[in-house]
Amino acid sequence: MYAIIETGGKQIKVEEGQSVFIEKLDLEAGEEVTFDKVLLLVATK
Repeated sequence: MYAIIETGGKQIKVEEGQSVFIEKLDLEAGEEVTFDKVLLLVATK
């Protein structure tokens, strides 16, 4: 499964369990964040 999310004016492809580096978020490394702008969600077999 993967999704395309939008954050900071950019679109990013993310996969389940993946860690990503996002610029300009006021969070400490390792903190969890929830993204509310999910543009596409693809469930694969």
